Amino acid sequence: MASLLRELYDHQHWADAEHWRAIEAHLPAAGDQALRTRLHHINLVQRAFRWMVGDRQSPFAMTKAEDYATLADLKAATREYHEEVARFLDALTPDRLEETIEVPWFKEPSLSLTRERALTQCAMHSHWHRGQNAVRLRELGAEPPAVDLIVWYWKGRPPPAWTA
Repeated sequence: MASLLRELYDHQHWADAEHWRAIEAHLPAAGDQALRTRLHHINLVQRAFRWMVGDRQSPFAMTKAEDYATLADLKAATREYHEEVARFLDALTPDRLEETIEVPWFKEPSLSLTRERALTQCAMHSHWHRGQNAVRLRELGAEPPAVDLIVWYWKGRPPPAWTA
């Protein structure tokens, strides 16, 4: 697998864990509906892209934020995604990475991408929403974690830490 793409996913895993810890550590953030909705959206899109680049043997399971009874349930689903996508990436061959797939949610016009480009989009999309979460954390009086890719490199590419 392309090393930069794998680094983006290792970074995504670490950065998501950093955000989850910051949100859980600040009571107003942990109870904030905007953050919860966005955390769900990040997970939903990550799972959708994982489904899209995979075999698509079963229909994609759409969810709503309300489908997760607690914030802890949504966090568990997020951790599950990261573990699953890591296994998927480990097994992904260079030939499969370069195969073209159809993006099912673009119809008029349709969109075809390589798996590599689709996976890159997913990593970038998550990064965008973590930035939105950082703004919201500041609005709620918390200090958001520094999770830029360069910070991850600077810290020595740490593994994710889901608990404090």
